[in-house]
Amino acid sequence: MRRPGEGMMLKRPYYNRHQLKQVKGLFGRFTIVAFLIVILIIYFIVISTSKTNYLSPESPSEINVQKLWNPADSGGWKPSSTPRSNWPPPPNESNGFLRVRCNGGLNQQRTAICNAVLAARIMNATLVLPELDTNSYWHDDSGFQGLYDVDIFIRALRYDVRIVESIPEIRKNGKTKKIKAFQLRPPRDASITWYTTTALEKMKEHGAIYLTPFSHRLAEEINNPEYQRLRCRVNYHALRFKPHIMQLSQSIVAKLRSQGHFMSIHLRFEKDMLAFAGCFDIFSPHEQKVLMKYRKENFAEKKLVYSERRAIGKCPLTPEEVGLVLRAMGFDNSTRIYLAAGELFGGDRFMKPFRAIFPKLQNHTTLVDTDTDSSNSNDLLTDNTQGLIGSAVDYMVCLLSDIFMPTYDGPSNFANNLLGHRLYYGFRSNIRPDRKNLAPLFIKREEGEFVGFEAAVRRVMGRTNFGGPHKRVSPESFYTNSWPECFCRAGVVTGEDGCPQENMMEVLEERLMNVSSGSSGDE
Repeated sequence: MRRPGEGMMLKRPYYNRHQLKQVKGLFGRFTIVAFLIVILIIYFIVISTSKTNYLSPESPSEINVQKLWNPADSGGWKPSSTPRSNWPPPPNESNGFLRVRCNGGLNQQRTAICNAVLAARIMNATLVLPELDTNSYWHDDSGFQGLYDVDIFIRALRYDVRIVESIPEIRKNGKTKKIKAFQLRPPRDASITWYTTTALEKMKEHGAIYLTPFSHRLAEEINNPEYQRLRCRVNYHALRFKPHIMQLSQSIVAKLRSQGHFMSIHLRFEKDMLAFAGCFDIFSPHEQKVLMKYRKENFAEKKLVYSERRAIGKCPLTPEEVGLVLRAMGFDNSTRIYLAAGELFGGDRFMKPFRAIFPKLQNHTTLVDTDTDSSNSNDLLTDNTQGLIGSAVDYMVCLLSDIFMPTYDGPSNFANNLLGHRLYYGFRSNIRPDRKNLAPLFIKREEGEFVGFEAAVRRVMGRTNFGGPHKRVSPESFYTNSWPECFCRAGVVTGEDGCPQENMMEVLEERLMNVSSGSSGDE
């Protein structure tokens, strides 16, 4: 016989469990819907904020322009390419003679010379004064002897390699003749092993080898700090321009410094670079045809879409964009700017907006034209500012300027080498535009969105390095950043980072300080 309520007692737990499952299911679905709504709300807030203000609600970074006129914080590091370990002088007897033909522009040739010296050291070879392929690129026959001080070059490297100006004649079987060098084409970025095997074998067999072309023919990243320091000794100590080029540079720097600080800008808005980058759409139909023709004749065929290239920062900054960046950073229209550039493509219409923002723009031509005092140096400036010599003068002025700004430091050897030289020459300030992150800002501005533009530019530029020591990360070149191999820590006397007792940087500092009329950028 069933007790009263017994059946109900058996059914109630099952009913409660079923009800609980229904409640949990509804709560789970409600949670998912609420989560999706929150995500959508956040998304629309971010989108609307970015469209109107370019930035998230955080306050933009501020940039201290006055601080940039002085060298960057060194962190206790100072330049030094003096050997830290046993580095014997070259033996009296070498394995043969090494000839190289350096191709490309001034700075591509400069890196090739550094590589040639290192290759000679690796093979225990006597280096013949490097040949510069001037005619094909510059239509300039200055040659090594016309650009660099040969005596300083040989003397500065006397403890590293043997150098001669030409292969000497030998007497064999009663006849006098020159050794004929065996011609080799090195692989691009060849390893040290290639030089100690293939190249050295041919050198011993023939007495001399001729490496051509010789651009980027030795790997940059070498796991031997002493080899890297040798490159720095060549680049920053041995390669000194001839006295008349230094005189021309000093003349320009003195004129610019007579009115205070000055900035130099390498404005890479030239036909070859624009054609290489595939940045055509901002030009007229005729100009586009010119660029396309140049690209077809000089570069590998590749489909390039301007809008896509620009959106990821692959296009050189226009002169106007350079002006907008500098103004957003806080530079005013009294800023003195030296322009190092070839012939700008597209005519003066691209320079007018830049000049409207920064009217104090000058180059070697305007500096000569505005000088009322006639002198031999002015005649030299007028006659020698083309080709390799003109590039050398621009190089020295940019090296000695208080601030340097490259507008396109991708495949630009001029900009990349200067950044490395300025780092070595006391961490002098640089402004390196982050084209990839600036591109969307410029595109929005062109679409009519002006609110917050300058704050956004400051935010982007505030995250860049202004010239201090920083880790080298590929694809950054060793010639752009030789830290830490060619630097040492002040006050440290032991270990790899310690400074040797004799510092070759002191010699360089003294020489360059004389050229810059006693200014070191801390006026």
